Amino acid sequence: MNGFIGRRHELGLLEDLLSSVTSGGRSGRPGRAVLIRGRRRVGKSRLVEEFLGREGLPHVFFTAVGGSREEDLAGFTAEVAASSLPDAARFADFTAPQTWDAALSLLATALPTDTPSLVVLDEMPYLVREDPTFEGALQKAFDRNLSKLPVLLVLIGSDIAMMEQLNTYGRPFYQRGTEMVVPPLTPADVAVMLDLPPADAFDAYLVSGGLPLILEEWPQGADLWAYLHHALQRPTSALLVSGERTLAAEFPTEVQARTVLGAIGHGERTFTLIGRTAGGLNPGSLTRSLELLTSRRMVAADLPLSTRPSRETRYRIDDPYLRFWLSFIGPGIPAVERGRGDRVLEAIRTSWTSWRGRAVEPVIRESLWRLADDHLPENTNTIGGYWTRTNDPEIDIIGADRAPIAKNITLVGSIKWLENKPFDHRDLARLITHRSQLPGADHDTPLLAVARSGCTTHGITHLTPADLLTAWPTN
Repeated sequence: MNGFIGRRHELGLLEDLLSSVTSGGRSGRPGRAVLIRGRRRVGKSRLVEEFLGREGLPHVFFTAVGGSREEDLAGFTAEVAASSLPDAARFADFTAPQTWDAALSLLATALPTDTPSLVVLDEMPYLVREDPTFEGALQKAFDRNLSKLPVLLVLIGSDIAMMEQLNTYGRPFYQRGTEMVVPPLTPADVAVMLDLPPADAFDAYLVSGGLPLILEEWPQGADLWAYLHHALQRPTSALLVSGERTLAAEFPTEVQARTVLGAIGHGERTFTLIGRTAGGLNPGSLTRSLELLTSRRMVAADLPLSTRPSRETRYRIDDPYLRFWLSFIGPGIPAVERGRGDRVLEAIRTSWTSWRGRAVEPVIRESLWRLADDHLPENTNTIGGYWTRTNDPEIDIIGADRAPIAKNITLVGSIKWLENKPFDHRDLARLITHRSQLPGADHDTPLLAVARSGCTTHGITHLTPADLLTAWPTN
């Protein structure tokens, strides 16, 4: 696909902020700041570039490279000198400032005072890590100079945890910027952009994770297998390179965390099995790695949802694309580079049905949570699953009033995500048995089936891929 994809909501938020800059605000300080965060390669920089192109205002767009403070200060000075700011030429007459305090003060002198402008600092976590004084310098520049000018300061970062912390109490830039999260494109976006039926759109979402770079190379109307055949012939495909670049950026030195991530990506879900697969890590080291991975939103830690407390935590890769990449693409890259992408494709075909059945569960649960007000019983405020240590029972869908320990169970459900195999009377009988084993449920607790191929039995609410797709507003 070509061109810019969706993002009407995010563009609208940026337009609203720019309107505040243009109007001058009630305080007489027209300057505004926005902190944009989101998973790497999700399209944050591309979103801002599109916004800059549409507005056509004077601006500077600087991307930190994370080498050293001196390198980034020199790069910033060069970007400002080459920018469309009206007084940018004065930067060409200066050697690169030695501190961010000096650089940002000099920037203020190049900004227009009578027309709006934009300043973009991309990959800002690099600047924070390489210089402990950067946050204070930014706060000082914003309070003393930038907030008094008609400028929108756009701060972008892929380190989600750090970007969240920048706007917390006790940090220099606290409450000075509006926070914006750029999520992956949704299953509904995928369906519209690729012109796919609902079930195939969910397949495409599980593989792409909603990443624009992958969707842009996906031929419109092509099903999963046609796209994979195409992508696995090219070592430079976004499907292949995005995962490795994400891991290299997220974990440049944390080899142990990457090993743990790989163990989870290969299907291990419990603390003990993850540690064993990761090379027999001791519990303390494994705990630290899992805490790092969950803090960076790479891994989710789930607890069973019922009216009883449980310590049976299970771990999963939180990002759909990275889950697919770790399972199939990362291990298959050497084969693709040898021209044997066909072997990787065959490995995916062999494991696809079982892999997809597990991978689609969190996507369906989020879809149900978004549909709760319209399609699910009253007071369904959270959606989860239930399991015991022995997986007897293991229930795909639990609706409740709160988590992780519910007061009331509002529904019990099953997911059957197979082609040409609808949810039938045997599946219903199994679900009724499982309901009887769930703490907090009884024979009156409503039942739900989510089935890729429909439902052939009565006495149960059922939802199809088309129903789930309505949970996701398109951009």
